[in-house]
Amino acid sequence: MNIILFGAPGAGKGTQSALLVERRNMRHISTGDLFRAHVKQGTRLGTEAKTYMDAGKLVPDEIVLGMVEDVLKELGSQSFILDGFPRTAPQAEALEAMLKNYDLSISKALFLEVPTERLMARLTGRRVCSSCGASYHIEAKPPQRAGICDLCGGIVDQRPDDQESVIRTRLEAYEKSTAPLKSYFTGKGQFVAVPGLGSTEDVYKQLVSHLD
Repeated sequence: MNIILFGAPGAGKGTQSALLVERRNMRHISTGDLFRAHVKQGTRLGTEAKTYMDAGKLVPDEIVLGMVEDVLKELGSQSFILDGFPRTAPQAEALEAMLKNYDLSISKALFLEVPTERLMARLTGRRVCSSCGASYHIEAKPPQRAGICDLCGGIVDQRPDDQESVIRTRLEAYEKSTAPLKSYFTGKGQFVAVPGLGSTEDVYKQLVSHLD
């Protein structure tokens, strides 16, 4: 079963994806991770993407789709989770067309629902390692040594886009951009809203109940 897992920033997509990878041997396809990997490796797609990113522009859909396609080619029969893509209905349509070329399809589009104020608390407390990207939280998951990454020893700090004023703007923009996507997947009979509050295990049980 192949799924799209989406939700506002801080909804817990990364945490739930990690559990699905561990317990169901699914492949986690994160566009953020793909961007970083391609840029670091200096691939053609990475070089093209970096040009747009450095200019503060959105990376064109065809570049993102090309990165996703590179992963799909090597998956074989392994199920996958798409995280961070598609973000718009046109992207969803382009993705569907590409998947058909490989006799693949999306079974469910699962949306993690979390109230705005809870998202604010999660995101303003988030800290990220500047070296390896490991994520922490000042209350839920602080590093063992303040400001130092447990994994690589890098500097752990708050990202500029995790400040409260920036987060509110991001959440408002996300809600507006996601509404058409919800409608798109509802029309396809694929959309499922999953409560994103409670313990990690509670949310996971809710999520997988729609996969079995």
